[in-house]
Amino acid sequence: MKRLVSILFVVASYSAIALPVDTVELKAKPVYGKEARVISYILDNNHYRKIKLNDSLSAAILDRYIKELDNSKSYFLASDIKSFDRYKFAIDDLTRNENVNPAFDIYKVFSQRYKERMSYVLGTLIKKNFDYTVDEYYNTNRDQEPWATTPDDLNELWRKIIKSQALSLKLAGKKPDEISETLKTRYERFGKTFTQFKAEDVFTIYMNAITESYDPHTSYMSPKQSDLFKQQMSLSLEGIGAQLQAENDYTKVVKILPGGDAQKSGKVNVNDLIVGVAQGKDGEMVDVVGWRLDDVVKLIKGPKGTTVRLMILPAKTGVNGPAQEVVLVRDKIKLEDQAAKKEVINYQIQGRTARLGVISLPSFYMDYEAYQKGDPNYRSTTRDVKKLIGELKAEGVEGIVMDLRNNGGGSLPEAVDLTGLFIKEGPVVQVRNSANRVDVMPDDNKEIFYSGPLVVLTNRFSASASEIFAGAIQDYQRGVVVGESTFGKGTVQTVLDLSRFINDKEPVGELKLTFQKFYRVTGSSTQHKGVSPDIMLPSAFSASEYGESAYPSALPWDVIRPANFQKVTEVNDRVLAGLNKAYQERTKFDPNLKKYVAETEELKKNLEETRISLNEAKRKIELENAEKRKASEKMDTTITSKEGLPADELQNLKDEFLREGLLILGDLVTKRFG
Repeated sequence: MKRLVSILFVVASYSAIALPVDTVELKAKPVYGKEARVISYILDNNHYRKIKLNDSLSAAILDRYIKELDNSKSYFLASDIKSFDRYKFAIDDLTRNENVNPAFDIYKVFSQRYKERMSYVLGTLIKKNFDYTVDEYYNTNRDQEPWATTPDDLNELWRKIIKSQALSLKLAGKKPDEISETLKTRYERFGKTFTQFKAEDVFTIYMNAITESYDPHTSYMSPKQSDLFKQQMSLSLEGIGAQLQAENDYTKVVKILPGGDAQKSGKVNVNDLIVGVAQGKDGEMVDVVGWRLDDVVKLIKGPKGTTVRLMILPAKTGVNGPAQEVVLVRDKIKLEDQAAKKEVINYQIQGRTARLGVISLPSFYMDYEAYQKGDPNYRSTTRDVKKLIGELKAEGVEGIVMDLRNNGGGSLPEAVDLTGLFIKEGPVVQVRNSANRVDVMPDDNKEIFYSGPLVVLTNRFSASASEIFAGAIQDYQRGVVVGESTFGKGTVQTVLDLSRFINDKEPVGELKLTFQKFYRVTGSSTQHKGVSPDIMLPSAFSASEYGESAYPSALPWDVIRPANFQKVTEVNDRVLAGLNKAYQERTKFDPNLKKYVAETEELKKNLEETRISLNEAKRKIELENAEKRKASEKMDTTITSKEGLPADELQNLKDEFLREGLLILGDLVTKRFG
C-alpha cells in the first residue's frame, strides 16, 4: 500500500515518479549525512521494534528504495539491479558514518534510464500506428514480473504501455492526430514538470526507505514537507474532501472525508481512478495519467466555492470500464462536518413501528484549544455523542447503531471516554511502550449513559481509535460488531524535530517515530489483525491489499497479559449465533442484500483485475458490459413483503451496508435469535 496524501493536507509522495529529460546531476549535502546518522541512532534506540540497523535491514532498505524509484519495473535493467548489490549490506554502516551516497548513485542511473525511455516514447511510440486487432494484454501490476534484461525488452513493455493509453483515447472518441498530440503533450510535460526535482527530494525518498523498513508509520519529513504540512494545518482547509494515492499510472481515491463535496455529492467513491482534471464549468479537461501525485493534487485543490471537474474510472467498472465526468464544488471543511451526527430510521416489524437511531462518527476529535481556554462548550466526540444519545432517547429509539466506517481514528482519550458511555467501569485499552511497560487506560465513570441494544458498524478503513472502541465493546460483550474486519493499525507515533539533535546552518527535517502499541483488554493486539466483526458482511477489500497487512514491514500481532475486567454478557454466543443465522437467511430471500452481495463480488473482481486488453473489439465489449451493469444499478429493487423484513424508511435506504446493520439491530431489539 502506497503512502497516502490528502487533498487537504498535502505531503508530497514520490512513488511512481517521473524525472526530467534534461537533468542536472544531484548530489548530497553534508547535512543529509548528519540527519541520516541521527535518525539511525534514534531508530536503533527508541523505535518500538527494538531492532538495529544491520546487514539484513540494509538489504530490505535497498529493495525498498529501488521500488520507490521504479515501482513498475519499467526503467531499470536487470544489470542495473545487479550493480546495486554493492550496497546490499553496506547501507547500515554508511548511514552511521554520515554517508548517503547510495541514494544519489542509484538515482543517477535511474535518471539516465528515464531519459532513454522518454526519448524512445517521444521519438518512436507516439507516432506509431498500432494494430488493435492483435490479441494481447498489458498488466498494470508488475510486482511479480522480472526486471528487463535488455533495452529491447523495455521497448516492448513501453510499446504496450503507450498502446494501452492510445487505445483508451481512441475509445473515448479521439482521432489519430488528437491521440498523438495528447500523448506528446503528456510525455513532454513530464520533462518540464520534474525539473523541480531536487536533491532534498532524493534524500527524502532514501530516508523513508530506511525509516519504513522499521515499520510503515515511521517516516521522515524534509524541511519543505514539514513546513508545508504546518502551513496547511494552520490555514482554512479547502478542497473536495478526498484522500489520494498514486497507483501505477493513476491517481486513486483511497478515502472520502466528511464535509467535502466528494462525500456530499455521492459522486466519488473509494478506489475510483482519476484520469483527468478540469477547472470551472467549461475549462479544458487536463489528462493526468502518469502525473506525480502532488501535481494532480495541485490541480484539484482550490478556493472555496470554485468548481472542479474530474474524469474518473469508477471502481465499480474498473480499469476496463468507461470514464465518467464528475462536477464538484470546493468547500471549506469545518469542524462541524467532522462531528458526530444522528438520524432516526422508522420501520415496520411484527405489526408495529420501531424506531432505531444511527450515530455517524467520522473521527475521534477534541477541540483542545477551546478546552485549554476553559470554554465550557468545547467540542469533543464523547460530549457530542452523549448529547445525541440523549436526543435519541427522547425520540424513543429502541436501539442504536454507532457507524465507524472510514473512521481513521484520532484522540485516544476520546475512544476511552466514549466507551465509558456504554459500560459501567473498567479498563478500555492497554498501551505498551518500547521498554515493555504496560499502562492501562480505564473508564472510571460508573455511570452507564446508554444501556440499550447496540451495534457497532465497521469497515476495512476503520482504524486506530475506532478499533479500540469497537474492540472494547466486543470484549465486554456490550454490543454487536457488524461489517468488515478493521484496518489493523495498533501503533502510536510521536514527531521529533531533528533540530534538537543537529546544529547546522542548513534546515533539517522531522522524524515521525512509532514508540507504543495498543492492546485490547483481552491482551490481544489490535495491530495487524484489527477487529474481526461478530457478523461479517460482504467485502471487496482483502487485508493483503487494504489494511495494515498490506505493509511488508508492519509490526506483528501479539498478545500480552489480559487486564482485569468483567464482561456484561448482553451479547453472548447464543445471541451471536442467532443473529448470524438470521443474517444468512436474509441472504436467501432479501433481493437488496442479494444484489449487494453480487455487486460486492463484481467490485472485488474489478479491483483484482490488472490485465488490460489491447484488442479494440474486446475492450469495446468490456465497456459495453460495464455500461450495462451501471444502468442496471439505477433500477429500483422492490422488496417482497415477508415477516421480519422491514418496510418504509429502511426499505428505501440506499446504503445497504447501513441497512444490514439496522436489520441486525432490529433482530437484537426484538430478540429474534432463538
